[in-house]
Amino acid sequence: MMNSYEVRLKGCEEVAAGTFAFHFEKPSGFHFKPGQAIDLVLPDPAPPSGRYLARHTFSLVSAPFQDELVIATRMRDSPFKRAIKSLSAGAIVRLEGPFGSLTLHGDRARPAVLVAGGIGVTPFVSMLRQAAREQLPQRILLLYANRRPEDAAFLVELRQLEQRYKYFHLIATMTQATKSALAWDGRAGQIDEDMLRRACSELDAPVYYVAGPPGMVEAMRDVLIDLGVNEDAIRSEEFFGY
Repeated sequence: MMNSYEVRLKGCEEVAAGTFAFHFEKPSGFHFKPGQAIDLVLPDPAPPSGRYLARHTFSLVSAPFQDELVIATRMRDSPFKRAIKSLSAGAIVRLEGPFGSLTLHGDRARPAVLVAGGIGVTPFVSMLRQAAREQLPQRILLLYANRRPEDAAFLVELRQLEQRYKYFHLIATMTQATKSALAWDGRAGQIDEDMLRRACSELDAPVYYVAGPPGMVEAMRDVLIDLGVNEDAIRSEEFFGY
């Protein structure tokens, strides 16, 4: 049975176009590994009796060393998203967890390749914050795809982490950069077989982690298998809309 906690919302902030991060107080004794997730339980936005609860799973974007718990999500017009967006600072919600196995492998000599589509980057931000804090001697490559720069949550922070954590390399790519109001001189296009092959050519037998929308995760798994990667070296997590 998972641990359950009553937690207080500290506030929220927009971290990319249409993407918000929600900051909660961290309960005493709450321990987790970077990359793990929690269930957030809210009063149902439209319950027939006022007794029903709505829950959804979120990866923690905060790292274990931080003194708060943070989740991030793209907003859309759904009952759950409207309910969480309507919460005021000080609101109490229930948190259950942590759980999940999308965590960095223990063999520091073996590189990690993180492949993120959109908000699927959240567990990887947690991993990288902690790894940079500890200066973990493990090569980590993040390939991060978004439509436009303004859609790329935590991109500025990830670039800063790359500057101060020598084992980390970031490759960010935009699939609709021409539709952006912001200048973009980085890579363009989807993460495909050629991009993966070139990016990973100097890495020795890495473990691959893939997180993003279901279609993207399935496509990346197929690409990696076509590249000859053993399925045991591929770990993934799908982010569903709700």
